[in-house]
Amino acid sequence: MTNTTQKSGLVWLWLSLLLFAVDYVTKAVVVANMELYESIEILPFFNFTYMHNYGAAFSFLSEAGGWQRWFLSLIAVSISALLLYWLKKLSASSWVLCSAYSMVLAGALGNLVDRLLHGYVIDFLHFYYQNWHYPAFNVADMAIVGGAGLLIFDAFKGDKAQEKKA
Repeated sequence: MTNTTQKSGLVWLWLSLLLFAVDYVTKAVVVANMELYESIEILPFFNFTYMHNYGAAFSFLSEAGGWQRWFLSLIAVSISALLLYWLKKLSASSWVLCSAYSMVLAGALGNLVDRLLHGYVIDFLHFYYQNWHYPAFNVADMAIVGGAGLLIFDAFKGDKAQEKKA
């Protein structure tokens, strides 16, 4: 037995911490240096645009009147607790699942901190083409999407390939 098979997936929390820190710092830089709705062109199809999102993905529930802040916070806390439980049960050598869970955890906690501190999530990454605009997002959202992508990858590849080799 190798050392990584004896350790739980909690050793992958370094990835959560790193992504959480990048999310937190980038949001702090945006808030300190930009006005709300200010937009800075970076590329012909990409801007930094400082926005507040009171809802969830794609501004879902953003006009719900305030209760969504606590509802979405409760969901984030619940998912975070579940991810920590799953990480503890996993072997550290299951790198795809461990990194997926760690990435989703970082994103959930990054956006949770915004909701609790401000009542909204700070978004600033804005892609567009002519009159088409993708909703602004942040590093936490990228971590969630990346983690979800790894979960899908694992569902198709997963440990089945390793089981066949054994």
